[in-house]
Amino acid sequence: MHPRIAAAFRTAPHLVTRSLALACLMTPRQVDDLVRRGEWVAVRRGVYAERTHVQSLAHRADRQRLYDDAAALATSIVHVRSHESAAVVWGMAVLLDSTPTTHLTVPLPSSGTHMPQRSRHRAGAKHHLAPYDDRDQPATVDGVRVLGRARTAADIAREHGLVPGVVAADAALRDGVTPAELAAVPERMVCWPHVSTVRQAVDLADPGSESSGETLSRLLAEQLGRGRPQTQFGLSRDGRTAFVDLRLGRHLIEFDGRLKYHRGLSDGLLPEDVVWEEKKRQDWLGGFGTGMSRLTWSDVCSDLAPYVVQRRRRPAA
Repeated sequence: MHPRIAAAFRTAPHLVTRSLALACLMTPRQVDDLVRRGEWVAVRRGVYAERTHVQSLAHRADRQRLYDDAAALATSIVHVRSHESAAVVWGMAVLLDSTPTTHLTVPLPSSGTHMPQRSRHRAGAKHHLAPYDDRDQPATVDGVRVLGRARTAADIAREHGLVPGVVAADAALRDGVTPAELAAVPERMVCWPHVSTVRQAVDLADPGSESSGETLSRLLAEQLGRGRPQTQFGLSRDGRTAFVDLRLGRHLIEFDGRLKYHRGLSDGLLPEDVVWEEKKRQDWLGGFGTGMSRLTWSDVCSDLAPYVVQRRRRPAA
């Protein structure tokens, strides 16, 4: 392998363009043969990664970043990354589609600074023609130009709807964005599409959610109509203190992700000890006369609507 190509594959973004391969005196047929044999993967037209690298990307955020990096290499348009493409660079915990879409925001010409957003979608990349300025805190992170966390959360809410927007807003607050900074973004989006969804997401956001699973659990609990759940509710007695994710009255709600149990394993506990300690913790919390519901990803992501049936009526006598 040519040393320039080997160096490109070894260093971020671990991609090689067709133009680089040809500049290294590879023929188009050699490039196509590598793709056909599966040694190289065409991440997008004219941009390639090694198959072993693609197979090593276990998380959706990593795959999103790979597709975004490839799209950036394939375009000459001046842009900043936005929406979920900015979120993965920041490390924000947001909801991602299984099929990545790259979001690039293109600055408006100076004569159109107050125009609402317009966009075009082509070949897995969406170009948003939209204004931004220093208040949106554009920054260079890991060598990539991105919009700030608050603007990123607002863009996700407009693009994908309320639930992904609240998840993104919670992530922004968790990462240090202030409520005032978050609330200021939709005020600058005068006449933008779906800005009302951004306002709703900002209103529902809560910095107490420590993960996207907890955010989804809170939104599910709010649908019960019993008020807004309290996040990170703590109880203390006899020298012991414990916190739970959510509280509604005397009912406690805990989101169970796999990471919670892996933390115990990293402390040297056996799997059965981790489960046993969690059971004792729940029993202790129940000693206050509380009830508890435990939710998992399937609980917060599943829609029961397709399975609901009406109660059968007894035939008239």
